[in-house]
Amino acid sequence: MANPLFDALFGRHQGSDAVFLHLADGVQITHAQFLATTARFANQLTDLGIGPGDRVAAQIAKSRQALSLYAACVQAGIVFLPLNTAYTADEVSYFVGNSGAKLLICDGKDAEALGPVATETGAALESLNADGSGSFPYKAAYQRDSFDTVPRRCDDLAAFLYTSGTTGRSKGAMLTQDNLLSNAEVLVREWRFTDADVLLHALPIFHTHGLFVATNVCLLAGASMIFLPKFDTDAMIAQMPKATTMMGVPTFYTRLLDDPRFTSELTRHMRLFVSGSAPLLAETHVQFENRTGHRILERYGMTETNMNTSNPYDGERRAGTVGFPLPGVELKITDPATGNSLPDGEIGQIEVRGPNVFKGYWQMPEKTAEELRSDGFFITGDLGQIDADGYVHIVGRNKDLIISGGYNIYPKEIELLLDEEPGVLESAVIGVPHPDFGETPVGVIVPDGATAPDLDAIKASIGKSLARFKHPQKLLLVEELPRNTMGKVQKNQLRERYGDLFAKAPQG
Repeated sequence: MANPLFDALFGRHQGSDAVFLHLADGVQITHAQFLATTARFANQLTDLGIGPGDRVAAQIAKSRQALSLYAACVQAGIVFLPLNTAYTADEVSYFVGNSGAKLLICDGKDAEALGPVATETGAALESLNADGSGSFPYKAAYQRDSFDTVPRRCDDLAAFLYTSGTTGRSKGAMLTQDNLLSNAEVLVREWRFTDADVLLHALPIFHTHGLFVATNVCLLAGASMIFLPKFDTDAMIAQMPKATTMMGVPTFYTRLLDDPRFTSELTRHMRLFVSGSAPLLAETHVQFENRTGHRILERYGMTETNMNTSNPYDGERRAGTVGFPLPGVELKITDPATGNSLPDGEIGQIEVRGPNVFKGYWQMPEKTAEELRSDGFFITGDLGQIDADGYVHIVGRNKDLIISGGYNIYPKEIELLLDEEPGVLESAVIGVPHPDFGETPVGVIVPDGATAPDLDAIKASIGKSLARFKHPQKLLLVEELPRNTMGKVQKNQLRERYGDLFAKAPQG
């Protein structure tokens, strides 16, 4: 029996002297060299008693060895659990304990802090550092550079990814071999990737975007990657002439646009720029196209589903939308109360079904039943609408919906107006408790630095386009919006920060 994911992504490159990774220091790693490290890691995992179906948790810096650990887990039939490097020891303890991971691999500098976590959860502890050193690669260096790939079925688990947990306990999304492979196959076709492509890769690899989209697509297409440890404007500009494609989050593109060296000449040979993980401002779309002549391709995905939709490679890439459902993915807009499908143009919750949709949440059957319908449709928690041309628009998260005085208010509608106002770089609209209306909208604005926003004028201006009940009760100025590592605005933090704006003073 085969191992579909390993065979398609890695096994096909066995013995190949083609370059797979171009590292920041100029070193080039061939597929054969990468797979030799992968085999040693797989042998070491096996010697540690880790077998098919077991979980390995990894909180490690981005490196070629970190990528080999992922490949080794796939080859050995082990479920790979990458963890955000920003997580605290308490958070890691939950993920390791909840997943039942037999092994936790961390950066050497964190070993002392995470030692008690390993002891408490019964996991073995090894280290792997950004420079490739550490206890795990040291032991693996003595292993054979070949490994008998463990057979797996398409519906066997390949990875766990934990959700951000902003509304309760983080949930472990169980992703199968077919979830990952089917999505990579579709994206290779839709985005026209070939073995001639070189991807500029500055994304983290503890997340769907950097690991299961960027890396898997390149492996499947036979493309190579310029593998940078993190986003750095100087490094991106220096490496871009060697690339043909780039995937990034919106902040990557805004930072590049802030640099006068980022020009049409620098990007003239590029084939494709892709953005995701957070909404891209329409203003950024326009600025990018004016500066480079390229139109960024925006797409929509999530932890539980990988990619769901994409703007077209050929055809209009429409700002403010995430394009069309990918081939094989069904998408519908439904009434949150009834689950019934809504007509195009109406706002409702987004549901998707397809081979990309995860198997469920680890050890959470009730939560799985709440969000994954018996007919296979997954309730994403995102609110959206489909326009007359079939483009999908994301208008916010269901939990971000504001219900004021019994009326539904969609923050995105207000944010789009605020972002167009003079002096506004970007905005976030949140609902905060209100003694009369239950909750009410508040606008949080980041100035653009060129002109100071006139809050009274902005209120008057957007008030002309909004029903009275949608008017923000307050507009607040901040230097920046709180974001997670993938660039998503953390509205839960804003709600906590400004939750008592309208609290009544105690009667004395």
